[in-house]
Amino acid sequence: MDLLHELHPQALRIAGLLRARGETVAVADGATGGLIAATLLTVPGALDFFVGGGVVYSFRARDVLFDLPRDAYKGMRGASEEYAMLQARAIRDNFGADWGLAESGSVGGSNHPSGAPAGRSVAALAGPGGEFTRLVETASDDRIANMAAFTRNALTLLETTLVAA
Repeated sequence: MDLLHELHPQALRIAGLLRARGETVAVADGATGGLIAATLLTVPGALDFFVGGGVVYSFRARDVLFDLPRDAYKGMRGASEEYAMLQARAIRDNFGADWGLAESGSVGGSNHPSGAPAGRSVAALAGPGGEFTRLVETASDDRIANMAAFTRNALTLLETTLVAA
């Protein structure tokens, strides 16, 4: 778990920012497979700021975690800003958190259902400071490296937004 060791200092900074503000976050991991949440959970006492979340890797998981009608996604494609933002809002609202952080991407190694190119990920954040997205495109089909890059992208979005807010 070298990635968790690498990202732990950032998780500590994020925890400090959320705790100082008295705010919480819920996470919808997509192509990151739970790595965003796992990173935040490396912080002792994470219950102070981390409400929960889930890995949204199938339509069934999406339906359960977000509790939105299928037509809410009409016209949207995975790994897009609007799709990730819809997920960020839904995870925030359904978990009763101040902030919702979602990641939607195409990690590589297989074809993405929406046709998104491997190495493309959008992180979306919705909360009291507004709504923000951050795109990363690695142009790589390296599944494991992309999962790490997508996780870094989402955590950077969360940290930079909290610092600026």
